[in-house]
Amino acid sequence: MSKVNLNKVKAGEIEFKEKVVAINRVVKTTKGGRAFSFSALVVVGNENGVVGHGLGKAKEVQQAISKGIDDAKKNLIKVPVMKGTIPHDQWAKEGAAKVLIKPAAHGTGVIAGGSMRAVLESAGITDVLAKSLGSANPHNVVKATFKALGLLREPVVVSKERRIALKKVFNG
Repeated sequence: MSKVNLNKVKAGEIEFKEKVVAINRVVKTTKGGRAFSFSALVVVGNENGVVGHGLGKAKEVQQAISKGIDDAKKNLIKVPVMKGTIPHDQWAKEGAAKVLIKPAAHGTGVIAGGSMRAVLESAGITDVLAKSLGSANPHNVVKATFKALGLLREPVVVSKERRIALKKVFNG
C-alpha cells in the first residue's frame, strides 16, 4: 500500500465551521453513586479544502464539544478539491471501518452516510459518491475518511512525479 501523505496545516487565522458527529455518555459507578462524563467527536473545516477531527472528553457536554474543537484544530489536513469534487477514487480502512469515495459530476451532491457526510462537507466537497463498508462506528469511519482524503493526490503532482504531461494523467 502507498505511503499516507497527510498534508498537515496550521490553524492560524482560518475561519472554521464545527460539526458534532457523535456524543457519547459514559457512566462510572462509584461507592457514592453514578458519575457521568461525556465524549464528543467533532469535525471542523473551512469548506475550502482544510478539515480536521478531534475528540473531547469532559463532565459536561458543552465542555466536551469545545475540547473536541480545540483537538480538531490541531489535526488539520489539506484536501485537494477540484471543481467541487475529488481528483480520483480512494479506498481506506481504519479498524473494521472501510470507506470508498469516488468523484461525481457537478450537481450530484454529497452522497454519503452521517459521519462521512460531516467530514466531506466540512472539507468543501460538494459532489462525491461515498460508501461506508464494515463497521458503522463513527470514530473509525471518520478516521478512515481522513485517511482516504489524506491519500488523495492532485493531478499536477502526479504528472510531475511520473514525468508525463498533465493530459496523459487524465487519459491514462
